Amino acid sequence: MSDWPLNLAGFESAARDRLPQMVYDYYAGGALDEITLRANRDAYDEIALRYRVLVDVSRRSLATGIFGRSLETPILFAPTAFHRLACEEGEMATVRAAKELGTLMVLSSLSTVPMEQVIAEYEHVWFQLYVYRDRGLTRELVARAEAAGAAAIVLTVDAQIWGRRERDVRNQFHLPQGISVANALPGGYGDMPEREGDSGLAAYVNSLFDPALSWEDIAWLKSVTSLPVLLKGIVHPDDARLAVEHGADGVMVSNHGGRQLDTACATIRALPDVVAAVEGRAPVFVDGGIRRGTDVVKALAYGASAVFVGRPVLWGLAVGGDAGIVAAIRSLQHELDVALALCGAATPAQVTADILAPW
Repeated sequence: MSDWPLNLAGFESAARDRLPQMVYDYYAGGALDEITLRANRDAYDEIALRYRVLVDVSRRSLATGIFGRSLETPILFAPTAFHRLACEEGEMATVRAAKELGTLMVLSSLSTVPMEQVIAEYEHVWFQLYVYRDRGLTRELVARAEAAGAAAIVLTVDAQIWGRRERDVRNQFHLPQGISVANALPGGYGDMPEREGDSGLAAYVNSLFDPALSWEDIAWLKSVTSLPVLLKGIVHPDDARLAVEHGADGVMVSNHGGRQLDTACATIRALPDVVAAVEGRAPVFVDGGIRRGTDVVKALAYGASAVFVGRPVLWGLAVGGDAGIVAAIRSLQHELDVALALCGAATPAQVTADILAPW
């Protein structure tokens, strides 16, 4: 396909036309009134760029480094579930796109393709972990990810109880026949049948994930893997301090895309305090609401090492498989390149907080 949508909004519109209503609503929706879902996006528009001029930007690069590994862009793929709902090849198409872009992909525990197949495709894959009540299963997931070649473990800490997602309840969200949680073991862990009057995913999570997860479990997780461990779902600076004190190798500022606690603060608003609390002891990342290159500049200026995007990857996947993802993310990268140059920065590392201002 040569005539791709112009920007990420266009990719979402095209994806909505292609996806079944249940699938689009699952990908696009948030918790309750979706206030946080909207705030994640709107908060970026409330930050102005006080750009610099007369800086030589004739030679520019988006390259960055994370944990000693070089990437071609600071725009990374956030963990998102059930890619085969958007494209038959599912996460295999997604990882091929990440490889072509030279970026990093975080593979969800709720992948519809086994982790071994996905991770074997590309060296820059992290594995996102949900902690099950069955700690033996959880330990096995971590061991499998490490054995397969994953480069890090990303523990989601804000989703042991599922947020109320009314779109999913209305649609009685479930996985169609032939699609399952491919990383889970037999015994009901891969099944997600339709639930009368509710979301099958909510029922799955609330019956199988461990709501007793606590700070003490960070030491347990660190003890069962030699990989870096990052915590995803941090918005409070005190939790950021606790994260590094308990050995987290990185912090991801995230409110689960507005899908957990409605009226939670927008992630870009939480980012500066988290960066200050971490005090450079670990890299800080952010996701949620990033749709323009200027959004990436603002996140970098607040101290993010890189940003993660989730839904835009899914929209590209739905529109055109791996080629659609590449086209979608390249449109965002082009915007970032232009925005950096117009702000007086030739690389992401040259962005500083002094270019940010309120309207």
